[in-house]
Amino acid sequence: MDYRKLGRTDLDVSALCLGTMTWGEQNTQDEAFEQIALAKASGINFIDTAEMYPVPPRPETYAATERIIGNWFAANGDRDHWILASKVAGPGNGISHIRDGQLKHNRQHIVAALDESLKRLQTDRIDLYQLHWPERSTNFFGKLGYQHLPQDIFTPLEETLEVLDEQVRAGKIRHVGLSNETPWGTMKFLHLAETRGWPRAVSIQNPYNLLNRSFEVGLAEVAIREQCGLLAYSPLAFGMLSGKYEHGARPEKGRLTLFSRFARYSNPQTVAACSRYVQLAREHGLDPAQMALAFVTRQPFVTSNIIGATTLEQLRSNIDSQALTLSDELLAAIEAVHQEQPNPAP
Repeated sequence: MDYRKLGRTDLDVSALCLGTMTWGEQNTQDEAFEQIALAKASGINFIDTAEMYPVPPRPETYAATERIIGNWFAANGDRDHWILASKVAGPGNGISHIRDGQLKHNRQHIVAALDESLKRLQTDRIDLYQLHWPERSTNFFGKLGYQHLPQDIFTPLEETLEVLDEQVRAGKIRHVGLSNETPWGTMKFLHLAETRGWPRAVSIQNPYNLLNRSFEVGLAEVAIREQCGLLAYSPLAFGMLSGKYEHGARPEKGRLTLFSRFARYSNPQTVAACSRYVQLAREHGLDPAQMALAFVTRQPFVTSNIIGATTLEQLRSNIDSQALTLSDELLAAIEAVHQEQPNPAP
């Protein structure tokens, strides 16, 4: 397993991070425990969760994922092995069951969310605490263009960073990170941190895969120059890049079969581009999912690639992608497809 520095910290995180958002919805606790054990045995030391997981979020399963992870720590006593990441939810996104749906990145909500996460996770600290998505209205979750709303009111970023600083000083969190952020937001947070002495964001968790390379446009340079690397989520575009949805197939337990909210991965442009990537992999004798994952992990702006799975077989295959080297010929072919069909699933 390859290990990389988390931002400017002294933490070395595995190049593959264990994603958890199916636990408590598509996966039972026992299945989650099997995944954690396999990941640990494979050299993974980085695990990512969020207060709102599992996905899709609903009141009946709220925070089940964090509770499962906490139960693992309690049963196995290996908390110190893991670099643990979690997130505080933002407003919108169809969520009305967390803190009455009036979510803000202010002192009240961050402290409440963090304290509850610590209880569920059965730990005294979270190594990386992330803002799950911006409180302000901006372009994330499938939006490429930015539409300004002059009346938009949101918690000042200064207040957000100040309360995060308090939590770092209290020892509840070690480092802070961003998620679903924009170049403006990332640079603003970094500037405030450096000029006010507040915690500096060490990472940004955004979507990145063969069907959505929008991170490259404005954020890749920020990630490299500012040492605020990408924690890439959805590297398989909800399984589309594995090839299991080819020719309209809808496997019984597939995420796109079960949940209609992820329509951006099944539009005609996405389906067409995905088929070309899957075919490319097969022409080169590669597993399509492993090719897609290897492409993400190799990028110089990526700190860690967040892999998720619903079966141990899938997880083993995903972990094995770490050993795959993509040829120059294949990389050129991938780039040709991207030039013709760029970012069909932002």
